[in-house]
Amino acid sequence: MKKKLLAILTSFILLFAVGCSSNKETTVTDREGNEVKISTKLERIISAVPSNTEVLVELGVADKLVGVDKYSEGIEGLDEKLPKMDMNNPDAEAIIALEPDIIIASGHNKVGSAEDPYKAIVDAGIPVVYIPSSDSIDGIYKDIEFMASLVDKEKKGEEIISNMKEEIAKYEKLGKTVKEKKKVYFEIGPAPDLFTLGNSTFINEMIEIIGAENIFKDQEGWIPPTEESIIDANPDVILTTVNYVDDATGEILARDGWEDITAIKNKDVYYIDSNSASRPSHHILKALEEMSKVVYPDVFNK
Repeated sequence: MKKKLLAILTSFILLFAVGCSSNKETTVTDREGNEVKISTKLERIISAVPSNTEVLVELGVADKLVGVDKYSEGIEGLDEKLPKMDMNNPDAEAIIALEPDIIIASGHNKVGSAEDPYKAIVDAGIPVVYIPSSDSIDGIYKDIEFMASLVDKEKKGEEIISNMKEEIAKYEKLGKTVKEKKKVYFEIGPAPDLFTLGNSTFINEMIEIIGAENIFKDQEGWIPPTEESIIDANPDVILTTVNYVDDATGEILARDGWEDITAIKNKDVYYIDSNSASRPSHHILKALEEMSKVVYPDVFNK
């Protein structure tokens, strides 16, 4: 009888110990520099932006996602039945009801908010880590590395990063063979409220990797250019990621006053997949391929 009781007690102690070990916490420093306490075993994850969702799916933890932002709709490998929410204006009650172990958020989620939109959720005991939108390809590598460490997929993260570096090196090698750099205007916001980018952006890096030159390389970040500045720069190629107007390339080709721009005269105006070009994830490789083949077809279509 004593042996039986001892065996039961031993089993109970072991189960208790396993339970305690599975609930251990660790402190991580997120990509924004915040120290956050999280569980060492994350089983229920909410992703607040598509780029994070794409990386988590690629890391092989799609099955741990219990909710995503509404813009993650359509990401390959994602369960279509997952709750999709407005993560810029989060419904704290709905999110807490999903019992997440962590929310992986972005600096985008704070845009337009006077205070942290996840304060009520953090106050409820749910940790939130932030990944600001990276302005460089190296930053994207670090984002992937950080998320891989969160979900205990460091080796897979290294594989993703290594593959990216290998592919980008191929484009860089061919880009260096270009003798005459083409000038590129990259439009992310259509007329009348034009929007483009300068240096300190990963898209500018991509333009340079393929051997071209951004006409706004001397300006920093995301900028609203004037039509006159674009006309004066006279780009050889115009690229656009605008996907919410009818025939975005046709609209650019038909703009009044733009008819003398080289890109317009030669009809070198092209659409680049918006998702892969605008989301800081491993999928920038798709945008890089599209850009290279339309800017320098003789170099990259071999």
